[in-house]
Amino acid sequence: MNSFHVKGQVISGKGEGAKFLKLIWVRKQIKEKLGFTPHLGTLNIRLSKEYSGTKDLLKQARGIVIMPTNGFYRGKCFRAYVMDGVECAIVIPEVEDYPEDLMEIVAPVNLREKLELKDGDTIEVKILLG
Repeated sequence: MNSFHVKGQVISGKGEGAKFLKLIWVRKQIKEKLGFTPHLGTLNIRLSKEYSGTKDLLKQARGIVIMPTNGFYRGKCFRAYVMDGVECAIVIPEVEDYPEDLMEIVAPVNLREKLELKDGDTIEVKILLG
C-alpha cells in the first residue's frame, strides 16, 4: 500500500464539516466504508507550501467515495493516521472553489481534544493510497 506524509497548521473552520457529519447518510457511509463512526466535526489543516500539489494527487487517486443524496456534493476519502497513529480519514469535498491548501480530517474522536491541538499547531498526517 502506498502512502505519503503531509504537514500543515491547524486552523478553525466554519462549522460546515460538523453539519455534513450530522447527516445520517454521511455517517452511515463513513461507518460502512471507513469502519468508524465519525466525531461530529472535522479537523481543518492548512497545508504547508511544500505540499501544495497534494490535492491534485488525491483528486486523481481512486479513494473511497461518499455518494450524496440530491442537493449535495460527492466527497472522496482516504484512510489516514494523524500524529501518534490516530486513525482518521482525509475528506476531499468535490465542491467548486474549495481551497487547494485546505484539508479536512474526520476521525472517531475529537482530534483537537485527544491531541491537545490549538490553532497554529503543526501536525503531520500519513495518507494511505490504495
